Amino acid sequence: MYDTSEFRKGLRVEIDDQPYIMVENQFVKPGKGQAFNRVRLKGLLSGNVLDRTYKSGEKVKKADINEQSMQFLYEADGVYHFMDNNSYEQVEMQKEQIDDNWKWLLEEMMVDVLIYKGVPVSITVPNFTVLEITFCEPGIKGDTATSANKPATVSTGAIIYVPLFVNQNEKIKIDTRTGEYVERAKS
Repeated sequence: MYDTSEFRKGLRVEIDDQPYIMVENQFVKPGKGQAFNRVRLKGLLSGNVLDRTYKSGEKVKKADINEQSMQFLYEADGVYHFMDNNSYEQVEMQKEQIDDNWKWLLEEMMVDVLIYKGVPVSITVPNFTVLEITFCEPGIKGDTATSANKPATVSTGAIIYVPLFVNQNEKIKIDTRTGEYVERAKS
């Protein structure tokens, strides 16, 4: 069981026999009355979003979710295939299950697959990844003083915003948690 003092973004809990992940957690201490947590939860099986309020000291059941490190193999018709490198067991997941993580998946990338009661429900990708820019407008030499950005398409098909000096065919480091450009990748 998790106490409200342990609530944080990314916490996996079980409500009404369904697994949820905390998307937002806001601690509120009003001038009068008892403190409480305003929580937004996303269902790992259904994808629906719940907004709940918990008084300080309330408890929520911990979800029985296992994380298993697997290798991303390929995507075909919206179905993503992963393999356990130890047992060579393969699992399939729909695009809806992996949310926006498809933007960062490269073949052979190691990810954590979340398994709830024997069924894969979601994935966690590494915090940073290096991707190649497949299309963007030409860079402007010496334009590093401003914080202006331009859209760029990376090798997975995702569109992110990069500084004006970055060019096509360059490799860049991306923070997968925010989807933001971090730096040019070291060759």
